[in-house]
Formats: sequence, structure tokens, C-alpha cells
Amino acid sequence: MIDFKGKTYWLVGASEGLGRALAQDLDKEGACLVLSARSADRLQSLADQLTNARVVPIDVTDPDQVSQAVEKVGKIDGIVYNAGAYEPMRAADWDSKSAIMMCNVNFMGAMHVLGEVVPAFAKDGRGDITLIGSLAGYRGLPASIGYSASKAAIVSLAETMRFDLKDTGVVVRIVNPGFIKTRLTQKNSFKMPMLMSPEDAAKCVLKAMRKTRFRTDFPAPFSWVIRLLEYLPDLIVYRGK
Repeated sequence: MIDFKGKTYWLVGASEGLGRALAQDLDKEGACLVLSARSADRLQSLADQLTNARVVPIDVTDPDQVSQAVEKVGKIDGIVYNAGAYEPMRAADWDSKSAIMMCNVNFMGAMHVLGEVVPAFAKDGRGDITLIGSLAGYRGLPASIGYSASKAAIVSLAETMRFDLKDTGVVVRIVNPGFIKTRLTQKNSFKMPMLMSPEDAAKCVLKAMRKTRFRTDFPAPFSWVIRLLEYLPDLIVYRGK
């Protein structure tokens, strides 16, 4: 069981939604927090509510900003990569600018940040890494150009890191939520099964972070249905297509 008290965690994507709720929960556990996102004002309003938190604004798509932020952040015990972008988009309505933006934030941003953090963790023989993926990363889904692909990349990245960092003392985990009620999911025009509040989702993430288990998908049973789709033959998934 991992104890958060007195440990320093860097939350990337902490300004609102799941990240904001997770910061509040980690604060209650006694963690020292470094809060990052693009909005300095939103981060500061959160930090003002917490016991021990400081703000390091960052645009994860800019590698120079990431390098500078890492220097400001300093020594950490763990990192949560929760930066995310989402625009519902069908292939026939492809908007390259929006699609690439999602990939840059959801995946390339993680590559920028982790490229600075992981080697130091491995060298020290310690560190805790939590990547926030999505159930959408298990199958290409309708109207998710950019989003599903970038989340699939995050899942794959976590799996590779799990292999490579085994026995180094560095913990790697991937947490894949379903639908969470945020400003991003408000863009959806369809019914979202088992929609969760950011607060309930944060509790699921915190529970996962207490353990060294690699993969956590939630909520059940919605996550079971999505994982089942991963194993169904294409003939069934794309029937009539």
C-alpha cells in the first residue's frame, strides 16, 4: 500500500475536472503537490485551497516549456499525466488542426514530460508514474478521430514502460476511465453510459495509485464491455459495414 503523506507529486493537467478533484484528494492524504496546466489562474485558485501546493504553468506541447518546468518542479516522488484534449470528430468531417492538437496534448505532451522525468527516476531507482488513459484507447470508436488514437498510444506507451522499467524500483500504472462529467464531455450529443462525476472518478484513480497494480479500468461493468470489444472479431464489430 502506497502512502502519499509527505511525498511530492507532480500533477500535469490539474486545473479542472478529474485533475482538480485528484489534487484535492491527494492534498487530504498529506501529499505535497506541484500543479501544472496552461491556466495559471485556475491553478492558483486550486493551490489556494490546498495545504501544500505550488503552481508551475506549462504547455505540454512545447518541449522548451516542458524542460524549463522540470527544472522549476525539482525533485519529485511521483507524477500523474492527466493533460487531455477532446473534440468529437468523424472521419468524414476531419479537421486536421483539431485532430493533431488532440494527439499533441494527449500523447506527444506525455512524451515530452516523461522524456524529462523517467530517466531520472530510473537512475534513482525509485519513482511513481500514473498515466491517465481512457477506455476509448482499447478500440477505434465512432466520431473519435484523434482522441481514440492518442489514448491508444498512451496505453501502448504505458505497456512499454512497464516492460522496460521492471525491477528498477519505478512503478508504472495506466488508469483508463470511462465518461467523466467535464467541459470536454459536454461536447458529446449522445448518451454517455455510467457517466461519473470528477470527484467519484478521482477516488477511483486514488485507489489505483495506492497499489502497484499496472492497469485499472473503470467503471465496471462498462469497462468490461469495452474490453470485450477489443477481443471480438472484426466481422462482428463492423458487421454491415
